[in-house]
Amino acid sequence: MKLNIAAYCFADVADVTVLADAVRVRAEALGLLGSVLVASEGINLFLAGEDIDVRSFLEWLRVDARFADIQAKESWSAHVPFAKLKVKAKREIVPFAGRPAGLGEARAPSVDAATLRRWIAAGHDDAGKPLVLLDTRNREEIGYGTFHDARTLPIDNFNDLPAAVEAIRDELRDATVVSFCTGGIRCEKAAPWMRDVGLDNVLQLEGGILRYFEEVGGEGYDGACFVFDERIALDPALKPLRDEAVERA
Repeated sequence: MKLNIAAYCFADVADVTVLADAVRVRAEALGLLGSVLVASEGINLFLAGEDIDVRSFLEWLRVDARFADIQAKESWSAHVPFAKLKVKAKREIVPFAGRPAGLGEARAPSVDAATLRRWIAAGHDDAGKPLVLLDTRNREEIGYGTFHDARTLPIDNFNDLPAAVEAIRDELRDATVVSFCTGGIRCEKAAPWMRDVGLDNVLQLEGGILRYFEEVGGEGYDGACFVFDERIALDPALKPLRDEAVERA
């Protein structure tokens, strides 16, 4: 079985090109395939390969103090679901109209998977406040599955989220809003932005849908979670919708 990881870490990266080149060399040496984005705001990666090689790469990356705390969501597949390795230097690791992630004290408060499962079962948070699960993904992703009764947005691009949220502001005002996405990275920008514009009742799901599946399964979730590789989507047991060998030229 092949180990697949999804991970990100926001950090100040002055040497974007140097880091991207080093990542490429290390991943190639370990025979890993997938995609890595490096920007001045951090790193975002999806990689797959042999268990020992993937873990070796993470150990190497964590030697860099900027990424010492990077956490990976894990899943398994019979085949590596990527055709090649792509490492790119970008302006942002998750494009959101140049808006920064909420780091440190500016980071939006989060809720862990076990707590959210309890809130979903109760229909409200621990204070009895109504719960709204806000899906920050696009329509294609949502088509494969989302949390039961989640509030979805009619967007095709993450940059369209601000206007879509403004249109439903009144629906969100009196609830505890838990924003979520695939692995959590989009909410690192979306949730702080929502709090900045006055929606101070917004939390983010720690680790996103994939961490929720990993820690508590699929309770309260309908369908599968779209992923950005050949597997297409993962069910709550983290099993792929499609698990085929990647055609290689």
